[in-house]
Amino acid sequence: MASKRRAAERRRRSKETLERPQYGWIWKPLLAVLVIALVVALGLGVWWSRTPALKPVSDDAVAASDTAPGMAVVGGLSGLVGTLLDKPGGYLHNDLAPPGVWLDNMPAWELGVLGQARWMSQSLPTMAGSDASALDAARTALEGDADDWFYPSTERRLEQARVALDGYRQAVAGGQAAFATDAQGLAAWLNGVSRGLDDMGRRLSASVGSPEALAGLDLDTEGLPTETPWYRLDNVFFEARGQTWALYRLLEAVRRDQAERIEAAGLTMRWEALLAELELSQRRLWSPVILNGSGFGLFANHSLVMAHHVLRARDLSRELAEGVATQLDALEVPAADDDARREGGAETVAAENETAREVAAEPEASEGEVKATRDAANGDGDVTAEEVGGEEAVEEEGVEEVGVEEEGVEEVGVETEENDAVGEALSMPEADEER
Repeated sequence: MASKRRAAERRRRSKETLERPQYGWIWKPLLAVLVIALVVALGLGVWWSRTPALKPVSDDAVAASDTAPGMAVVGGLSGLVGTLLDKPGGYLHNDLAPPGVWLDNMPAWELGVLGQARWMSQSLPTMAGSDASALDAARTALEGDADDWFYPSTERRLEQARVALDGYRQAVAGGQAAFATDAQGLAAWLNGVSRGLDDMGRRLSASVGSPEALAGLDLDTEGLPTETPWYRLDNVFFEARGQTWALYRLLEAVRRDQAERIEAAGLTMRWEALLAELELSQRRLWSPVILNGSGFGLFANHSLVMAHHVLRARDLSRELAEGVATQLDALEVPAADDDARREGGAETVAAENETAREVAAEPEASEGEVKATRDAANGDGDVTAEEVGGEEAVEEEGVEEVGVEEEGVEEVGVETEENDAVGEALSMPEADEER
């Protein structure tokens, strides 16, 4: 009986095995796929988080091709938009899938670049000084929401802005459009840049945490925003790096466009100092996370260092704006017009001196007539006081015409002694009247 029970049990187990398969093996390939996906996502996240180079390799070629005024500035703005689209991973700020949805440093950097691009697109029509519908189209495209992922997505609007800017740049190169590079527009752009950097410096200072560490900053600590949460310190830091990166590229483009005017106004050293300050803000970050240390402690305070660079750049951009507004406008008048005015002034002075000589010669030639008139007046009383006063007025008017400014006399080579001689000649009738 026992053997029969054991045989029946074996048959039952074999039947259950055939009807109910064992799936315990399937978790191993699933786990392997998950590990591979995580490794790939991690590698892509590291690659996509690398910021583009501050100085592109093609800068020399671009500088050589930017011959018409305005081409470098428009090309620089188009380059910023192209960087947001063509860098590894593309535009990540509106991603909904991994690994972009997990990243926050690069999206914050993109937001900083986009902010500088928007401000330049708003200032370009004023800088160009002409009706440019393409520039208005680019500005409208860049002002959309940075988080849009549905149609029209942010990527689509960025592509529209790039197409509009490239079209306008080709029009400037072909002579169909003019770019006046207005000095007041450049000054307004620099003023806006300084205000944006001031706001960025305040946000970075709010991330520092220690009020004592802000003593060295030229900043009103009472008006700072609320303290930044610890999990958003890196977002503010990388947004500041994005702004300074984009501003460096735009300043380089503006310098290529207006190098001669900037040098003539004596602003080259300040421009170089601003570029150097922005370049320092892009130094390699060796820490994998943004630290918030204090003083000479073991850990650095990355927000404090970035705030120093940003606020220094703010001061330099403010000085440049003032210099552009006061000095570049004085250079608007061509040198040829100045020479023409100087030649016209010399001719005017020469004519006045000739008139003075003729007036001075008239009393000497008519001295006998004056005496005859005086005798007739003493005898007959026909000469009235109004006529005598008229003669004196004529004489005074002649003296005033001889009163030529010393600067004008030096330009035509007339010596001051000649005017003194003319004055003595004009005073002879008055001496005769006294006699």
